[in-house]
Amino acid sequence: MGKVLRAREMAKCIGCLSCMIMCSAVNQQSHSVQKSCISIRTYGGMEGRFIETVCAGCADPACAEACIASALKLRPGGGVLLSKEKCFGCRRCVQACPIGAVGFDEDAGNPLICRHCGVCVSFCPHGCLSLVELSVKE
Repeated sequence: MGKVLRAREMAKCIGCLSCMIMCSAVNQQSHSVQKSCISIRTYGGMEGRFIETVCAGCADPACAEACIASALKLRPGGGVLLSKEKCFGCRRCVQACPIGAVGFDEDAGNPLICRHCGVCVSFCPHGCLSLVELSVKE
C-alpha cells in the first residue's frame, strides 16, 4: 500500500515555504510557489500559526469522480494520479475537491495534483510533514 502526505506537526512550521518551492521545482520544473501541490499560509496574520492544505489521499476521491476526461486515476494507497495528456483543463476536479487541495496551473492548463512523492517532506527543516501509511480509520 502507498503512503500519503500528512502535516501533523504544523505547530513547528516557521513558514519558510521550502516544501512548496521544492514541490514546484521537482514536479512542475518551476520555482514558483503558485505551482506547488501543497499550500502553506498563515492563519491569524503575522502572529498566527501556519496551516497547510494538502491532498488528503481520499480512498474515493471526488476529484476523480468529477473528471470527465478520465485524466485522474486512483493511486495505490489513496489519492489520484494525473494523466496530463488526457486532461483538457475543465477544472471540475478543482471545484470538486472538498478541502481545496487541487490547484490549477494556468500556464500548463492542468490541475496541480499531489502525487504524495515526499519531496516536500525531505525539505521541511522542522519535520512538520511526513509520509504515512493510511490506517482503515483515516
